[in-house]
Amino acid sequence: MAVVLVLMGMTIVSIPSSGAATVEPIHILVNQVAYNLKGPKQAVVKSDHPLPDNLEFQVVQQGDAVVLFSGKVGRSERVLDWGMDVWYSKVNFSGLSVIGTYYVRLSVEGRTYNSYSFKIEEQGIGKIAIPAIVSFFNHQRANSPEEQEADKNVQLYGSQKTVNLSGGWCDASGDVSKYFSHLAYTNFMLPQQIPMVTWSMTNTVETIPSFLDQIGSKEALTKEALYGADYLMRSLSAEGYFYMTVFSYFDKNANARRVVGLLADSKTTADYQCAYREGGGMAIAALARVSRWKMHGEFSSKQYLDAAEVAFVHLQKFSTQYADDHNDNIIDDYCALMAAVELWKVTGKTLYRNEARLRSNNLSKRLSPAGYFIANDKDRPFWHAADAGLPVIALARYLDVERDKEFRDLALLTIKKALDYNLKVTSETTNPFGYPRQSFLYKGKVQNGFFIPHENESGWWWQGENARLGSLAAAAIVGGRLVYPGQGPFGLKPELSEFAGNLVSWILGCNPYNMCMMYGYGEKNVPHMSAMYGHGTGKGGISNGITGKDGNGDGTGIDFKIEDNGNEWRWTEQWIPHTGWFLQAVAGMSVN
Repeated sequence: MAVVLVLMGMTIVSIPSSGAATVEPIHILVNQVAYNLKGPKQAVVKSDHPLPDNLEFQVVQQGDAVVLFSGKVGRSERVLDWGMDVWYSKVNFSGLSVIGTYYVRLSVEGRTYNSYSFKIEEQGIGKIAIPAIVSFFNHQRANSPEEQEADKNVQLYGSQKTVNLSGGWCDASGDVSKYFSHLAYTNFMLPQQIPMVTWSMTNTVETIPSFLDQIGSKEALTKEALYGADYLMRSLSAEGYFYMTVFSYFDKNANARRVVGLLADSKTTADYQCAYREGGGMAIAALARVSRWKMHGEFSSKQYLDAAEVAFVHLQKFSTQYADDHNDNIIDDYCALMAAVELWKVTGKTLYRNEARLRSNNLSKRLSPAGYFIANDKDRPFWHAADAGLPVIALARYLDVERDKEFRDLALLTIKKALDYNLKVTSETTNPFGYPRQSFLYKGKVQNGFFIPHENESGWWWQGENARLGSLAAAAIVGGRLVYPGQGPFGLKPELSEFAGNLVSWILGCNPYNMCMMYGYGEKNVPHMSAMYGHGTGKGGISNGITGKDGNGDGTGIDFKIEDNGNEWRWTEQWIPHTGWFLQAVAGMSVN
């Protein structure tokens, strides 16, 4: 049964635990946290019938109920893939540029409906989200007494040898293990985890230092990045490879933890050496980048750089040996590109320049005629539930140091084609939220859809894709400034700024389930999840999010469950790549 509350002058109807639509005929879905003053601003009306033509909406100032903006609601549309009984209508109030707290109001058939409230403020998303994210990662540190003591002497799987892998961040609100990358056995689905988060922090500190000073987050974020770099240092073996995973086995005894390679169903192996795609490349990139700060954590800046160089030389020789299929693919290319670029930038050495040019060229060759990347050397499209924007981010970072026109032009063309593809595939069907669609291979046929296929190389893994949204928003902003600069929001042409704005707003509540995925903010959040050693859901962290329909192998349909007999983690669990990528997207939106 739906529960109706009146809060701050707004009628609020709760969504039942199943995530199904309520009996209420209309909901106004908004970014429940903040819109940037100079950014795109869109809401979506969800209804069980088409709305009347020329229906007016109002944006009302909270408190005094003054109407600051009004306009016409867009035409009602159905997303056929999500069901025939729900209609969506766009509401655009980008023209409102007055700082304040507001809600959207709509009158239909004699009844008034109000959205949740939201702020409009200069760089409003960053002012709220960045301090929250920094606090979340501090909460996520694997620094309980039990973890610290056990991880100082954690045992290598299949050996009596122990190593000190204390520190780092717990992977998720329900998983206190620590990963450079998981899903290594899939070859094409590997996400970048602790190393990417560390690089994201360094990138943010360097991209928006004045803004971080303004909001009082620079020192804390700098310390968190150095904390991550210190864990990467401890994870570097004497032989020159990084240890991939400290796995908890979900055992309450911290001493049960092992350094492992991980297969499906929590099966573990001694294959714990990181290839480029298994976190090694991003770890090198993060260490090389932080070394430029000339600041010390537990290690010196020289030690950070020396470690990055040692690991690079080692992976140039052994990366394909460590990879499960012993072949490079697109993930190796963009991770090795990041490693080479950061080392080239800090040292100026020809070795790194040559490898960066090789890997950049490889990414260019992987573009299909349609504009999506090919993951392997055959026909598998590159789709990714977390790092879909990382090829563009890597190429953009490469262009920060590359000065040769021939190489620059090729990289710029690759970025342009990749962004053109994202806009095209996203807009090729009714898509009122602007959710980023993707191409994937399913049962031997390439098809386009909203969500990743549930039948994939992992055999079991699929979940909400908020990290993918953050990565694509970051790619649209960072890459777009290079190939489609404009006078509009975020320094982009309007199509890209709207694309990025839609993805961030989806995460913050403008989605079909009216759910703000940043815990502790907005009006509706997922339930709290507890974990061992006092960990669990943290304020400011991003939950997994919305998926295709449970049971649909091709990822069609739409689903979001907050209860599912223990499987609700697919939607509600926080995961550090979501928050790490969201940080990059918000940082991009916060550049003056």
